Amino acid sequence: MLKRRITLAVAATGAAALFAVAGCGSNAQPIQVNLAAAEVLEQAAQKTQEVSSYTVDAVVDVNHPKEGAGKLQGRMLYQNKPELAADLTVDSATFGGQSLPGGARAILQGQTLYVKVEALTKVVGGTKPWIKVNLAEAGDQGEAQKYLDQVKQFDLANVTKMVTASENVKSVGTENVNGVDTTHYSGSFPVDAAVQQLPADQQDKARTNMADLKDIKFDIWVDAQGLPAKLTMSGAQEGATFNASLFFKGFNEPVTIEAPPADQVGELPKNTTGN
Repeated sequence: MLKRRITLAVAATGAAALFAVAGCGSNAQPIQVNLAAAEVLEQAAQKTQEVSSYTVDAVVDVNHPKEGAGKLQGRMLYQNKPELAADLTVDSATFGGQSLPGGARAILQGQTLYVKVEALTKVVGGTKPWIKVNLAEAGDQGEAQKYLDQVKQFDLANVTKMVTASENVKSVGTENVNGVDTTHYSGSFPVDAAVQQLPADQQDKARTNMADLKDIKFDIWVDAQGLPAKLTMSGAQEGATFNASLFFKGFNEPVTIEAPPADQVGELPKNTTGN
C-alpha cells in the first residue's frame, strides 16, 4: 500500500523539517549564484557527503483513494562520527483514520537499536517501555527493522543525490528560509534514474518504497555554504498523492544521542526477529 511504501526521505516530498541551517548569516550571498542549476545540485550532493551531523524536521502527507489520508510529523538528530547514531522522534502519525498512540521514538547507536512504540511493545509482549535490538543478530527481519529503515530514510546525502537525477531543474529566485538566505531551485526527476544515484545496497529497497510513483517534483533551497536548508517533494499516481517537507539545520554541530536508561529497556523476544 502506497502509504507504507512512501519513505520519509521520499516523503521528503513533503515533510521533514521546520528549521534552517544554523550558523549562516542572513546577509550572506549564495556562493553558487554563477553556477547552472544542475551544477548547484551536484555541488550540494558533494557538500552533503562531508556533513557529519545535522538535525532535520519532517512532515509528510499522503492520500490514497481507497485507504484514506495520512500524516506523519517528526524530527531526527543524526551523526556518523565517531559512530553512526540517530535519534528519531515521530510526534504524530495517522493513516486511514487510525493514529499511533503516544507517537514513536527510535535511537540508533552503531549496531544497537532502541525502539519505543506502545503498540509494538504490546505485540511482542514487552514489559519495559523500550525494546533493545541487536541489529547484527536481527538482520533484516522483525518489526524493529521498520524503524531502522525510517532512520536511514532521513539520510541527507542520499536524499540530495536523488535530486541530481533531474534534467529540468531551474533557479526560481532567492528566498529567506527561517533566517537564512538561500537560492530556490525547482524541478522534477524520474524515480528510476534517481534510485540509480543511491548506493547499490539501497537501490532495491528504495525502488520498492517508490513503486507507485514514476516522477517526483521537488523544490530545494540551497544556502551560501552550498547545503540544502529546505527540501520539498511531491508525487501522484492513480489518485494517490504525497507531499513532504524537510528542513535541515545544525550541519556539523555537536549532537547528543544517548541510550535510554537501562532500567527502562527490555530485550526483543527472539521469536519476533524472524518470520
